[in-house]
Amino acid sequence: MSTRAKLTLASTTVGALGIVLFVHYQQKADQAAMHQGVIRDMEQQRIKKERQLDFEMQRRLEEEYRKVQNVKPSAD
Repeated sequence: MSTRAKLTLASTTVGALGIVLFVHYQQKADQAAMHQGVIRDMEQQRIKKERQLDFEMQRRLEEEYRKVQNVKPSAD
């Protein structure tokens, strides 16, 4: 093989290897970003559920207080 052919073979091999490694790294980065999105969504759902439970508890307390106390609307 000539020197020029060896250089061409080496450069294409290094280029192809570089592309494969870059694509692999990019896929891992995308997968990690997607996983973070799933974790964020789960956390938002947990917070929403917690807030809903707090709201329901406040509503029950309000109903209980209204039964115990005689509340009249103000006439302004």
